Amino acid sequence: MATMTKMELWPNRSVEDVQAVIRAVYKHVLGNPHMMESERLSAAESQLANGSLSVREFVRAVGKSEFYQERYFQKCAPYRFTELNFMHFLGRAPESKAEVSAHIVRCVAEGYESEIDSYIDSDEYQSAFGENIVPYNRTDSEAGKSQVAYNRMIAIDRGPAQVSSAVTSSQLVYSVATNSTSKVSASRVSLGGSGDASKKMFRIVVTGAKFTGPRRVSTTEYIVRGDRMTPQIQRINRTSGKIVSITEMV
Repeated sequence: MATMTKMELWPNRSVEDVQAVIRAVYKHVLGNPHMMESERLSAAESQLANGSLSVREFVRAVGKSEFYQERYFQKCAPYRFTELNFMHFLGRAPESKAEVSAHIVRCVAEGYESEIDSYIDSDEYQSAFGENIVPYNRTDSEAGKSQVAYNRMIAIDRGPAQVSSAVTSSQLVYSVATNSTSKVSASRVSLGGSGDASKKMFRIVVTGAKFTGPRRVSTTEYIVRGDRMTPQIQRINRTSGKIVSITEMV
């Protein structure tokens, strides 16, 4: 998992310090992007350099930028957008289904900018980063974090070479829905596409052993609407079925 030294912008900063912070914010918040010079937020960078903008407000500007919106809101599944927001702005993976659901509902009801603000204006952000610390992945640096939290961060953060926008499907839909650490390969789960995932249809392929007659393995498919996926996954879990794939129907 990618780690980063805590970086803070002090009042007596040099030009080099400011540039280092700008690079660090772009790398973490934008998910290690391939960014052209024309895509940089030159006005916000200047405000950060002259002290009229804090690091937190620069992070907000990056989160609300066309660059971020196009790559993560418009091109990713809602679940992926939400889990990346947790990593990019709070430095951790979502902890529960309720946490993910609350953010998806907010985004639908209040809009994109309100969703971004909800992380940056949170008590958690203020406690972890304050006004002038660049967000960083906190899971492997804080005492008391569970193995579940660590495993989930590994699932969504593939290391320093990973570009967040290269993966548009959710990496945590199964583990968050079932409160488990079960690993589901990115190649086996596809929840791609933008829009309201609760209204989309998904195919869940499950294998399980049959005990009537000769022991054999059966395969079952379930067609489930997005807003019914969580209870269906829980029912499958209770019957000891093994989920092979979850795929959006187009």
